[in-house]
Amino acid sequence: VPDPTAAPRWEPQPLSYQELQSERTEVPVSRLLEETALGRPGKEDSAGCGQLVWVGEPVVFGRADSIAGKYGVWMKDPEPVPPFTRDNTWRVDTVGTEVRQLFQYEEAEQLARGYPAKVHILPRPLESTGAVIYRGGLFFQPRHSRSVARYDLRGETITAEREIPGAGYHGQYPYSWGGYTDIDLAVDETGLWVIYSTDKARGAIVLSKLDPETLEIRRTWETNIRKRGVANSFLICGTLYTVSSYSAPNATINFAYDTASGTSRALSIPFENRFRYLSMLDYNPAERQLFAWDSFNMVTYPVRLSRL
Repeated sequence: VPDPTAAPRWEPQPLSYQELQSERTEVPVSRLLEETALGRPGKEDSAGCGQLVWVGEPVVFGRADSIAGKYGVWMKDPEPVPPFTRDNTWRVDTVGTEVRQLFQYEEAEQLARGYPAKVHILPRPLESTGAVIYRGGLFFQPRHSRSVARYDLRGETITAEREIPGAGYHGQYPYSWGGYTDIDLAVDETGLWVIYSTDKARGAIVLSKLDPETLEIRRTWETNIRKRGVANSFLICGTLYTVSSYSAPNATINFAYDTASGTSRALSIPFENRFRYLSMLDYNPAERQLFAWDSFNMVTYPVRLSRL
């Protein structure tokens, strides 16, 4: 039996890593929420903010063709800066010890064909699958650090870097699948976030809102959701949502933490891991979709929000 406190190994050859089983918690949601979630997503639900009530089936956009793409991150910028547009698609294959390549595509269809328009070589290697693209920058965790950096896509330089005080890194507080997923960045309708944990929080998820230019921490919330006990997380409209399992085909969105009220609640919204190995999950507020990386596959999930 592997030691659950040991840091997971993450090497390209051989692929040896520790898979920590997620604690699945499925609590029935209210009858009203269930009835809402059973409805089909419609355009009338796309305006404004709300609570997540439904996640649809995954749609595959592309597939990595080498072992380096078993885990990865792909994304679009919800608030692009010229010359970039919302059609530009970005990808990083994250298996390896010196992950520096950021692939740029003109559109998602080009990503599906596998031919990037450009390859950026990052000045510092990137750690894990927590990166996001936002307002013309790639926000990522430099390898072996508890810092977050901003790489400017136009100037091709790092324009900001800041340490996240006390944040666990390199296998201290990853998600349940491992992969050094200690520090995870996220974007929603309200801005840029970083998801992590600290010794002080005893492994519970800590959320901080970041200034996207300076990376200064604007505000921090400490949740009661154990980070190693969930497979991944994302934010929608200022609420953190977690996934119960990275490998179970019929997983759930199992917890929500509302930063406005500082309270959490249990959920049981069905979530499908079609390829049984979810290593990245992010929400795109412009697309109103979840972007995910599931065992070599780049997929999206439609979502439905309740009306507030």
